[in-house]
Amino acid sequence: KMTLLLALVSLISAFGSSFQYGYNVSVINSPAPYMQDFYNQTYFHRNGVPMDSGFQTLLWSLTVSMYPLGGFFGSLMVWPLVNNCGRKGTLLINNIFSIAAAILMGTSELAKTFEVIILSRVIMGIYAGLASNVVPMFLGEMSPKNLRGAIGVVPQLFITLGILVAQILGLNSILGNAEGWPVLLGLTGIPSLIQLLILPFFPESPRYLLIQKGNEEQARQALQKLRGWDDVDDEIEEMRKEDRSEKEEGHFSVFSLCTFRGLRWQLISIIVMMMGQQLSGVNAVFYYADRIFQSAGVDSNNVQYVTVSIGAINVVMTLLAVFIVESLGRRILLLAGFGLCCVSCAVLTLALNLQATVSWMSYLSIVCVIVYIIGHAIGASPIPFVMITEMFLQSSRPAAFMVGGSVHWLCNFTVGLVFLYMEAGLGPYSFLIFCAICLATIVYIFFIVPETKNKTFMEINRIMAKRNKVEIQEDEEKLEDFHTVPGGQAEKKEIASSEL
Repeated sequence: KMTLLLALVSLISAFGSSFQYGYNVSVINSPAPYMQDFYNQTYFHRNGVPMDSGFQTLLWSLTVSMYPLGGFFGSLMVWPLVNNCGRKGTLLINNIFSIAAAILMGTSELAKTFEVIILSRVIMGIYAGLASNVVPMFLGEMSPKNLRGAIGVVPQLFITLGILVAQILGLNSILGNAEGWPVLLGLTGIPSLIQLLILPFFPESPRYLLIQKGNEEQARQALQKLRGWDDVDDEIEEMRKEDRSEKEEGHFSVFSLCTFRGLRWQLISIIVMMMGQQLSGVNAVFYYADRIFQSAGVDSNNVQYVTVSIGAINVVMTLLAVFIVESLGRRILLLAGFGLCCVSCAVLTLALNLQATVSWMSYLSIVCVIVYIIGHAIGASPIPFVMITEMFLQSSRPAAFMVGGSVHWLCNFTVGLVFLYMEAGLGPYSFLIFCAICLATIVYIFFIVPETKNKTFMEINRIMAKRNKVEIQEDEEKLEDFHTVPGGQAEKKEIASSEL
């Protein structure tokens, strides 16, 4: 059952970390013209001549793209930090990045320096890269198996909330104006301060305490607090099984994870889902949304309110995913989500091409955008992070998050860089590329990715072992693995269950 403590730790860690990831994704969209004016004026004050338009475009694209690049660097720090400082410890340390960046961005106008904003976007990206990987890992390890999916979607819910809050505060009438934008950028430090003050009172991940720290007593106490009852022997026993195997094998580095046969399909699955999530065009749809609404006759002054309503749909559908992921399962949501994205990209291509000749096509393109957002919110956005937690055991999970997170941020960065050129060259046909990527992801998930709902980490492991052509034979103390070569002899080797 959901206890008050588990609910609070989910909310505080998601609000303190995931919320800011979403907030900083969209915070610079609304005040962009005012920030570009500031870049211009600062340059003029220093050099006495106005900024070259090419240089201004370069500076602005750096301001936007430094965030996902920082996210990539943040993902590379996941493995060393969570293994040495713990999950909770990493989240607490991470707040330093966010608070430093918030102070720098908030004072950039006073200091008359735009370079600081670009630097702060890198720092904020590092923060988001760590947060987007550590929060799902932390919450996934704390949750009982029947709530793991629902709690695993909570970080994504807070990412969409962060996007929505940034859109609302970024309205021209609130902070999206010449005076308000430094405050808008600086506000991001507040959730971090709240997290710094409250999170220390919550327990660390019990799995981390028992398996990595070897402290069963602390792990038991943490579990009892989180579950709200004293009898946690079954869960402790399941952790001990993992722990025994890890004593023999130790931790996975990223290299050993990438070369180990027993985790091959898990790793490929994570990479495919993360690439599908980012390369399916979600950023492009958000980017295109304003123009789609304008072409449908929405007044340009009102477009920002329509964008906010799309942000609200995103939040509501992600909230729905929290409630349905345990009843419908992960696989259905992934297939349905990517399916909706695939269909809406195909229809959107048609609608955008015909809207000059057929009057109602512009309304069809609005419907496509909304259907696309719904598809992404229920499946493509939240579920891949849940799956990383579930498909890997304790020893390989940090390395898996590091790989998955790096793919996530690199693809995000690539779409940001390439989309403007794609759009210039292909126009509306660029959505056909996204359609094909969604279709390829659906086919992969349908044939390879198993349902993980209501299964323990060890049970999921056994399902994947069959796919990897490794057989697990369980003994009390040891798990043996047969690498079966087709038509050849079975080569027997003892390995840890954590490696399977």
